Amino acid sequence: MSLLTISNLGFSFGDRDLFLGITASIPKEGKIALVGPNGIGKTTLLRVIAGLAQPTSGSVTMARGVRLGYLRQEAVDAFAGRERAVYDEMLTVFVSVREREAQLRELEARMAVDHDATLLAEYSAVQEAFELAGGYEYEMRISQVLYGLGFSQAEWRTPLIQLSGGQKTRALLARLLLERPDLLILDEPTNHLDVQAVEWLEGMLKTWEGALLIVSHDRYFLDNVVNRIWEMGPGGFETYAGNYSAYVQQRQERWDRREAEFLAIKERFLGELDYIKRNIARDATKNQAVGRLRRLIREVRVVEAGGLDLLLSKNWGQVMEEVDISESKWGVMDVEKAIKGLRNPVIRPPHLNLKLKTNLRSGNLVLRTSELTIGYPGKTLFTAEPVTLMRGECAALIGPNGSGKTTFLRTLMGHLEPLAGEVRFGASLKVGYFAQAHEGLSSDNTVLDELLRHKHMLLGQARNYLAQYLFRGDDVYKPVRALSGGERGRLALALLALEGANFLLLDEPSNHLDIPAQEILQEVLERYDGTILLVSHDRYLIDKLATQVWELQDGQLHVFEGTYAELLARRQAESEQAKQVASTLRSATKEEFASGKQARAEERRRARAVADAEARVHELEAQLAHLEQKLHAATEQEDVGTIQQAGQEYAETQTALEEAMEMWMALAEAGQ
Repeated sequence: MSLLTISNLGFSFGDRDLFLGITASIPKEGKIALVGPNGIGKTTLLRVIAGLAQPTSGSVTMARGVRLGYLRQEAVDAFAGRERAVYDEMLTVFVSVREREAQLRELEARMAVDHDATLLAEYSAVQEAFELAGGYEYEMRISQVLYGLGFSQAEWRTPLIQLSGGQKTRALLARLLLERPDLLILDEPTNHLDVQAVEWLEGMLKTWEGALLIVSHDRYFLDNVVNRIWEMGPGGFETYAGNYSAYVQQRQERWDRREAEFLAIKERFLGELDYIKRNIARDATKNQAVGRLRRLIREVRVVEAGGLDLLLSKNWGQVMEEVDISESKWGVMDVEKAIKGLRNPVIRPPHLNLKLKTNLRSGNLVLRTSELTIGYPGKTLFTAEPVTLMRGECAALIGPNGSGKTTFLRTLMGHLEPLAGEVRFGASLKVGYFAQAHEGLSSDNTVLDELLRHKHMLLGQARNYLAQYLFRGDDVYKPVRALSGGERGRLALALLALEGANFLLLDEPSNHLDIPAQEILQEVLERYDGTILLVSHDRYLIDKLATQVWELQDGQLHVFEGTYAELLARRQAESEQAKQVASTLRSATKEEFASGKQARAEERRRARAVADAEARVHELEAQLAHLEQKLHAATEQEDVGTIQQAGQEYAETQTALEEAMEMWMALAEAGQ
């Protein structure tokens, strides 16, 4: 069943067609990513689908009763004029549930003085409706979502009007997740989220029961969440099955196939033209050559007007409807010119010609720290384990927003002094620094002036160099202050490439880059023969580059020697320790228990493990019952602090109970 159908949709700005002829549908459980270069019209398409903009052609049809939620890319004006606190805004999602809750409290008060059977029946009915509507869980759900999206408990009482733009976007996302619409449309949902929050959001959306339509530049996020790709590009609108990685492979295969088909058709056309030229003047073959010329003209005109796919479809009824192939006055020279003018149907993204080369080989040791404390006078951000970075390695520094990642880079650059400890650099180092805010750029300069400020070049050389970074034509005369985030990032990368540095400090280098540019950046950094310290929320980039991961957590920098994927695998292994124990028991071979004495001892150990697991389940069930009573009493007393604390404890205990149940069942199965 389709929740939403798009038919021949188009949108124009004046004489400019932003997109045309889009036809697609969103199934009930479809999780779709909309991808394409910046400026292609992705956000506009989302707004049209959400009913916030009118198409210039075509239609959007939504199934009856479908509830739609839409997260804008930036929600600075969200909650305009609302004085209520973040937590109170989340409570508004559950108005009907809270009305039933108030009804329950009223009935309880009446039942305390009147034991009428009718009241008891009414209470039972309301209680059942309250439970089915999630009445015993809604406060816990609010806590989980706010914590998951990075709101500290202190921020729950912050008035919405006082939130920053990024915080408002996160608050709007939290509300949408709590509302659980049938179709959730998200425009760059990972903006303003740190890695931990993005991972939490992934987990939430993986199990989302409705449909999703997502625009995101986070390739790792798309790999983990979506099952279909919609691509908008200069060549039109196309769909692919699978996640982002599957899309990249299928897209390449589709490009290769279409180019091969185009070259084969063009070669056939030229071969046919050669026959016609050689035979059209001979009496014996003139009629045949003229007939073949007419057919060639028709086919060339079909490819010119309707594309290669239309010709290859061999559906001449469709051809007659879409293309005028009536006889023309073309001659041999005309058709030859048309064949040579046929364009390759594959339109690849503009290529960012980024090159990073080292001008000097560094020593083996690049960076070593000991007993390091990072922060500002009177404010410690974190203390660090000793770190060592050798030539050719890439360390990824990850952690929550505000934990001190940029401050660490600024300390290494000498812009700040460490509060304690020592930083030692290796020999023959030339450091290149890419700042997240691009503060090294002069806003008053044009793009061209900014390049010439860093390196003297002839005008033609400068324009050619900037063209490699997609600044072409009059773009080189744009003021730096007028550049978009992605354009500023490309300019900063162009200037960094001039330095020939052998140690790169990169602070969010892929921010504001569209996916094609991110892919080029990744390829270039993979080929770079220097050393990299990378701060990024782009887990796809981290996963491809990092040879070690430095993780900031609770005021400590911890070093993991290995890739990001290996770090995730270790976390997964730790969280599933109970399952692994049970799996080990199940997979034990009979040969290991050949001795009857060993078998009986193992059986006793297994029985004790099952008994201990069962006892743990009963203990957690008792804790859960106690917390339910505590939540009920706090709700009656309108004690928000206790509600929040007990809600968090309830969520943690419920998770622990689920894990304990899994272990108990696994151990019991292993003993069968």
